[in-house]
Amino acid sequence: MGITTLASKFFAARQKELDRHYYDAAHMQQEVMRHLVDRAKDTEYGIRHLFSITKNYNDFSHNIPLNTYEELKGDIDRMRHGEENILWPGRVKWYAKSSGTTNDKSKFIPVSSEGLQHIHYAGGFDTVAFYLRNHPKSRLFDGKALILGGSHAPNYEASDSLVGDLSAILIENINPLANLVRVPKKKTALLSDFEVKRDRIARETMGKNVTNLSGVPSWMLSVLTRVLEISGKSTIDEVWPNLEVFFHGGVAFTPYHHQYEQIITSGNMHYMETYNASEGFFGLQDDPSDNAMLLMLDYDIFYEFIPLEEIEKEHPTVVPLVDVEIGKNYAMVISTSCGLWRYIIGDTVSFTSRDPYKFIITGRTKHFINAFGEELIVDNAEKGLEYACQKTGAEVLEYTAAPVFMDDHAKCRHQWLIEFSKEPADLSEFADILDHKLQEINSDYEAKRYKNITLQHLEICQARHDLFNDWLKSRGKLGGQHKVPRLSNNRRIIDELLEMNK
Repeated sequence: MGITTLASKFFAARQKELDRHYYDAAHMQQEVMRHLVDRAKDTEYGIRHLFSITKNYNDFSHNIPLNTYEELKGDIDRMRHGEENILWPGRVKWYAKSSGTTNDKSKFIPVSSEGLQHIHYAGGFDTVAFYLRNHPKSRLFDGKALILGGSHAPNYEASDSLVGDLSAILIENINPLANLVRVPKKKTALLSDFEVKRDRIARETMGKNVTNLSGVPSWMLSVLTRVLEISGKSTIDEVWPNLEVFFHGGVAFTPYHHQYEQIITSGNMHYMETYNASEGFFGLQDDPSDNAMLLMLDYDIFYEFIPLEEIEKEHPTVVPLVDVEIGKNYAMVISTSCGLWRYIIGDTVSFTSRDPYKFIITGRTKHFINAFGEELIVDNAEKGLEYACQKTGAEVLEYTAAPVFMDDHAKCRHQWLIEFSKEPADLSEFADILDHKLQEINSDYEAKRYKNITLQHLEICQARHDLFNDWLKSRGKLGGQHKVPRLSNNRRIIDELLEMNK
């Protein structure tokens, strides 16, 4: 009997519990809301917002305001200095460093001990539980897991308190038994210099029996490329013949899928998407035949949703899970055991089904282009690029896009900066296909493109090799969970990249 067969028994009870997601969503979320409010009723925030008399969702939504990071920043900063019982009971020692806001370079998301166990590690556990249920012949635990992580650093002068990438926090606090099946070694995994880390990971793992990968697709691809360079092999299968799954998240997998299929040719290779962020672990792909993810409802996360078209309103409509509509874009609002209360995380989702509640990530509330009323979201961009690549044989490695508000000829358009891993034979043909596909899948974009009256044909600028990595490196953001925004409503990022592209 193999190690995986024995380990699978450990997941059996949870696999049965997970079935509740398919028929009891409303009760699961009510239980979570009551638990969170009860646990935090004696905190400063709980006292301030009447948690002790909050008995139902109407009370909850009336007593607690919507929050962005700016509203919670003052309390979080006090927590980072060591104060207790502010947003969550006790002292929170860990803070996940995330991309910044308009006013700050970085956000520091509290990660309580309960949040670690009941959100982040719970999500990792359930990912494996679903995978083993879907693939009963798996040999996952008969080898090693290659897990990419970021780095962490001291938090102010607070003793034994650290800030860093969520992945680094998870590695630092992981059960010691997990280190028996994880590579690389912890010291390497937590290195801050990604270029050094990438090389060391490749050298440390080449001789191991790696059966599974976990990480952000872009950074994992960079590591795998280095493995091939050092080993002299043409495919990853030759290096790790028992590799069977890549658990991925952080960025959309679509632009990278073909590249992975080129370097991992085994017919036994699987890909499973997860939605884990600094703020929480929200969803995972429970069905290999369905690209949508199952919303995880019994973690310490209570969900609410704002229709995307109302996100800029002073008093937007906010609905609980039971009131969402299929096919509509929503900004996600969460309350968690890390002390985030009715927190707008900035991600947008669209539900594909109810009972169970399954969804796709459609983008970010601030990562879109709506300079001319076209409302282009990341999901549109990903689908358009995927189609253009299929039609031309091209492969996109990285990209970003932004509006050109008015050029010398009073023309407005979208400008795309794309780094290809495989260039199209005809860049103008690629641009035509992308432009037509975007019109096909986005009626607002199509309307603005009508006869070139409002919006002209999009423009594609070709990025030099490693431009996006160099841009991230220049900002100290190479590796970890950092990524270039795909769409921007202003030209700040694309102009910086174009300047470096000269």
